[in-house]
Amino acid sequence: MRCWRRTNSRSRVTHSASKSFRSKFGGLRFEALKADALYVKSDALVIANRTRIITLTLTLGARLSAIYSYRDYVQASGLMSYGPNYSDLFRRTAEIVDKILHGTSPDDIPVEQPTKFELVVNLTTAKALGLNVPTTLLALADEVIE
Repeated sequence: MRCWRRTNSRSRVTHSASKSFRSKFGGLRFEALKADALYVKSDALVIANRTRIITLTLTLGARLSAIYSYRDYVQASGLMSYGPNYSDLFRRTAEIVDKILHGTSPDDIPVEQPTKFELVVNLTTAKALGLNVPTTLLALADEVIE
């Protein structure tokens, strides 16, 4: 997870799977960092604690705006997410597996990167944080949760 300070200098907060989530983040004081926003990069530890992270960002004195890389966070009351469309990735993976099962050598299949990304915005959370989401951003969003 990363926090940005108002002074435009970045203060990075990282985590380690070897330490428990509670001991690392339970006493974290975002207001002491003077953070305006939080970027949550996902991994197994963060995904397992997504509800706790969202609760922390919404209930701390700082009431942080947070952006996530998975839409699941936004569906669980996070503010917004921007990341690859995983349904599209899984569909492409199935097509590649089908090619291999029909005799194509894996060496002949090029490595692909995500090409379809999605922006999801939760207006209920934005209102709870006292944020006005620009209509231009809402127009670009693939999904708006109200």
